[in-house]
Amino acid sequence: MESLSGFGIIILFFILLLALLLMAHIRLRAGLSSLCRQLEEIGRGSHMELALDSRQKPLPALCGILNHVLSFKDKNHIRYEQAQKLLKQNITGLAHDIRTPLTGARGYVQFAMECQHPEKQAHYLQAAEKRLSELQDMLEEMFLYTKLTDEDYSLSLRKLQVLPLLSECLLSLYTRFEEAGISPNVTFQSEGFQVNADEDALKRVFLNLLQNALIHGAGDITILQAQDWISFENPLPKEDSVPDPCLMFDRFYKADTARGKGSSGLGLFIVKELMERMGGSVSARAKDGVLAVTLRFPSLLQGLSFTGSA
Repeated sequence: MESLSGFGIIILFFILLLALLLMAHIRLRAGLSSLCRQLEEIGRGSHMELALDSRQKPLPALCGILNHVLSFKDKNHIRYEQAQKLLKQNITGLAHDIRTPLTGARGYVQFAMECQHPEKQAHYLQAAEKRLSELQDMLEEMFLYTKLTDEDYSLSLRKLQVLPLLSECLLSLYTRFEEAGISPNVTFQSEGFQVNADEDALKRVFLNLLQNALIHGAGDITILQAQDWISFENPLPKEDSVPDPCLMFDRFYKADTARGKGSSGLGLFIVKELMERMGGSVSARAKDGVLAVTLRFPSLLQGLSFTGSA
């Protein structure tokens, strides 16, 4: 009888254990079903947070992980939508910027074709050529921008003397300086100042900064070199909004009044990208109606260890 009694207790123990396991299984299935229903709601566009009544150890942990993943997904989705909206705005603005000089050139060519006066014809054609030159600059910037987005794009760095390259860029823009009534004032602490850089990239940096000053500035350009830096300074038009130094080097950035001035909004972004790829940096400061953009170059010893790859 004692053995039967002990055997009965064991049977009872296993029955209770099975009942507990069955209840745990039922609660687990109920919790999973609740999670599935909530996930279906989220899949239909709801932004609810997952919640469970069950206290079984795996489910709260799973619920927490899923909420973290969903929160991360929502943040990424918001950033994606913001980026898409900004891209559409930039494309619209860029299309307008391209259309402006193109329309202007077409109009001047039409005037020249209808005009019988040789001097007026020459004036109209010169104006059309200027608009087409603006368009060419914008398209070149866009082409360079696409190359900079390529991870395989690389620069060939070597020791360069800066002043001759800068002088070459200034001479290439001589006509535009003359038309604008602007004089560049150049002061180098060391006329033999050298940097480790890619020649074409450094020329593009100088040209973009000079063109930026011509388009958006309102007076003479001052170029200063000292130690390891070169600054480009120009006064700003009083009627223009002051550019934000924190945003100036973003792609497609333009101050509100800068639209329609023959600029793609990529010039300073390209300057930043090229300077960083050459191991240097660029910064800007707007104070007392003057914009100063400063290029800083690594020492030649640092530059010699830089591979120049993108």
